[in-house]
Amino acid sequence: MSRFIWYDLMCSDLAGAKAFYSDIIGWKTEKFPGGDYELLKAGDKGVGGIMALPDEMKRAGVPQHWMGYIHADNVDATAQEARKMGGKVMSPPSDIPTVGRFAVLEDPQGAVFAVFKPLPREGELAPRELLGNFSWAELNTTDWQSAWKFYSALFGWKATSSMNMGPEFGEYFMFGTDPKQSMGGMSNAANMMKAPAHWLHYINVKNADETARRIPEKGGKVLNGPMDVPGGDRIAQCMDPQGGVFAIYSAARRA
Repeated sequence: MSRFIWYDLMCSDLAGAKAFYSDIIGWKTEKFPGGDYELLKAGDKGVGGIMALPDEMKRAGVPQHWMGYIHADNVDATAQEARKMGGKVMSPPSDIPTVGRFAVLEDPQGAVFAVFKPLPREGELAPRELLGNFSWAELNTTDWQSAWKFYSALFGWKATSSMNMGPEFGEYFMFGTDPKQSMGGMSNAANMMKAPAHWLHYINVKNADETARRIPEKGGKVLNGPMDVPGGDRIAQCMDPQGGVFAIYSAARRA
């Protein structure tokens, strides 16, 4: 099950970020015992966490950002393999007491992600279709073919489909843990954006247009959209008031 299973927001203004996302997405927060970390909950399901950027990150100029965690059966071996394939280990494998083991990695094009092996726990992960959960992971990179070789070798992901988005955007390639079900996509969009390679994570909302309308009212920005995607679903790429980039997704009403 090498898929994204958790998401963290490292923020510059904890109170402001909690207020923004609680209003826009509807998340509730719950203090995690023994630290300054808080769970983000969609209903009664935990979908991610939020914490203030550590001082060393602030001093290094690291902006507010989302981090996606991919399940790994062996965090140490995955980190070693990533390094062998041209990636970097940004934060070495470490234990989180009572939670699991993780490492922060960078792929050969510069996109940062984490790997995570949770300790056994009661209950199931929140379903991907749950409102307030994350349902799509998008890699905006500079060389998606090379990135695909890296991720497919590291996690065993399967190709699902692709589409040509025109001469400016190029191919949008989709993947999943099952060749019959996509969980994300990748393209050379970072070149078009003139931005570093990065992962963008999509959050389920009831109505992308209504959510996008409220984002500027709360101090955020809508960077692109809302727009249709194949099948009639709606998406928009957005930025929170502290500069964290995220996306929203709403499913089309089916007959």
